[in-house]
Amino acid sequence: MIYTVTFNPAVDYVVHVQDFREGRVNRTASEEIQFGGKGINVSGILKNLGLESIALGFVAGFTGQAVEKALVDAGIKTDFIHLPDGLTRINVKIKGQIETEINGQGPSISCQMLDRLYQKLEQLCGGDVLVLAGSIPASLPGDMYEQILARLQEKEMDVAVDATGSLLQNVLKYRPFLIKPNHFELEEICGKKIKTQEDVCSCARMLQQQGARNVLVSMAADGAFLLDENGGTHRLAAPQGQVKNSVGAGDSMVAGFLAGWLKERDYGKALRLGVACGSATAFSERLATREEIETVLKAMNG
Repeated sequence: MIYTVTFNPAVDYVVHVQDFREGRVNRTASEEIQFGGKGINVSGILKNLGLESIALGFVAGFTGQAVEKALVDAGIKTDFIHLPDGLTRINVKIKGQIETEINGQGPSISCQMLDRLYQKLEQLCGGDVLVLAGSIPASLPGDMYEQILARLQEKEMDVAVDATGSLLQNVLKYRPFLIKPNHFELEEICGKKIKTQEDVCSCARMLQQQGARNVLVSMAADGAFLLDENGGTHRLAAPQGQVKNSVGAGDSMVAGFLAGWLKERDYGKALRLGVACGSATAFSERLATREEIETVLKAMNG
């Protein structure tokens, strides 16, 4: 089974404003509600690809109930921990001539509630896949992912980590199956400007030497690069299309890569499905559907 963990799910209130201006009343052209968080996005794409997963994490208040109901209605299995206080955060996404985001903080998570998550994770077993994605709420220690992997290191399971900075670097010693920094995150970790494909490869090898088994680098319009655990390098150009949405594209790539690997056990094919999923979401106003992913795949193979 695949398990995703989202510490800080969100209700995304997406508003389209044709001419957004600060300091005045703005009228929306349209608006919509989306439910997400990085791990939840991974579960959503996996569902669209026909793979089951269980979404773990924390929800609170009426917004948390809304997130949980939306996932259940979409056919995604959940096993959330319900916090007694606070509200699952609301993020405001303003889409005008440029994108502006206002992200909420989310509820506080106590040690008691965190222990309940640990108890759920202890039930995972060999052959399972765990996806840790996104930032950590301020109420939790900054080495949260490291603590989780330390507890699970004796289990024969694959862990994918999509995080930034020290949150990512600190887990490398536990040999995660997959990490997915983007171009800018890779620069930050490596401490140098990345200008060429050779730079991408050398930085990825540095992370692999520190413990990561597979390093998948998303590079927006420049496509993606994969350094696999066998030392193989794979590069794939981004397919052509109009980018409408940057939210969830990286999560979609992680989901597609995992789905491709689990189905085919071929890293090249896994990368191709990962890029197709990430691009299909970028070309859509929300997470890509299976039909949208298949359309992009056909264009890539065409």
